[in-house]
Amino acid sequence: MTAMIDQWQQRFWSERPYESSGNLWLRRLRGVGVPLILAAGVLLTLLNGINIIYLLVALWLIIVLTHPAHGFLIFYSLFTLYPISRVVTVSLRSTQNLLSTSLELIPPNATFNNYVNLFTEEQFSIWLWNSFLITITVSIIGVIVAATSAYAFSRWSFPGRAAGLLILLSTQMIPAGMLLIPIFIIVARLGLQDNLLGLSLAYITTAVPLSIWILRGYYDTIPFDLEEAAMVDGATRLSAFWRIILPLSTPALAVIFLFNFLNAWNEWQVANVILKADDMRTWPLGLNDFIGNFQTQWGLYAAASVIITIPVVLLFLYSSKYLISGLTLGSVKG
Repeated sequence: MTAMIDQWQQRFWSERPYESSGNLWLRRLRGVGVPLILAAGVLLTLLNGINIIYLLVALWLIIVLTHPAHGFLIFYSLFTLYPISRVVTVSLRSTQNLLSTSLELIPPNATFNNYVNLFTEEQFSIWLWNSFLITITVSIIGVIVAATSAYAFSRWSFPGRAAGLLILLSTQMIPAGMLLIPIFIIVARLGLQDNLLGLSLAYITTAVPLSIWILRGYYDTIPFDLEEAAMVDGATRLSAFWRIILPLSTPALAVIFLFNFLNAWNEWQVANVILKADDMRTWPLGLNDFIGNFQTQWGLYAAASVIITIPVVLLFLYSSKYLISGLTLGSVKG
C-alpha cells in the first residue's frame, strides 16, 4: 500500500524539475480527479439499479481528463453514430410504434417485419440488382477508360493534349442539372431509354473526366525510367503499362473505382429522367415511392436505408488503405 501511495505521489503530486506551475497543477488535478470520478461512477451505477450508463460516462470523463484528444474523438464518434442508430431503431419498430419518441436503441417489441416486407411486398430485390449491375459496369468500365486515357495524357505529347485536359476539367464545372436534357436526348436517340445500358453510359461519361485527371496526376509521379528498363528487357509498351504502371497505380485505381461506385450507387436525378419502367428502377427511385403526399412509410424506408448502406461500408473497410494512400500520392505533381 505504501509503495502504491509513493508511486501515486511521484506521478501526480511531486514537483518535477523545469516543470511549469500549470503542468504541475494539471497533473495534480488528474491524480485527484480520476479516482473521484471513478468512485462516483461506480456509486451511481449501484444506486440506480446497475445502470451501466453512469459508469460509461465516468470512464469517458476520465479519458477526457487524462487524454483530452482521445476523449473528444470518442464523443465525436458517438455524436456521428447516433443518427445512424436512430435509423436502425426505426427500422425495427412495429407499425403502431413507428412514430414513438422513445430514445431506446432497441425498441420494445422489436421486429424484422420491415426487412421482410421489403423483399416480399416490394420490388426491393429488383431495385438492388439493377443498381448493382449499373454500379459494377460503371466502376469497371470507368476505371479501364480512365486508366488508358490518363496514361496517354501523361506519357505522350500530341496536338490538342493541353486543350483536351482543359476540356475535361471544364466539364466538371457544369452543374449536373444542366446536363440532364442533352443526356436524355442522346440516350433517347440511341434507343436506350428505359434501359440499364443507357443509364450506365450516362454515368460513365460524367465519371471519366475526373478519373482521368486524378490518374494523370498519379502517373506523373511514376518515373518513366521504370518503363524504359522494362522495355530494354524486351517488354512492349503495352506490357510495361500492364506489368509496371498498373500495379504501382493500385491506390489511385482503388480511389477511382470507389468514386465511380459511390456516384453510380447513390445517383437519383439522371436515373429519374432515363428510367421509367417499374422493373428498371434503381434503389434511389424505388425508395422515393415510399414518400407519399399524405403518408411516408418510414419503417420500410429506414430498413432499406440500412441494407443499402452495408455494401458501401464493406467497400470502404476493404479499400481504406488504398483510399488513404491514393488521396495523398499524386497530388503534388501534375
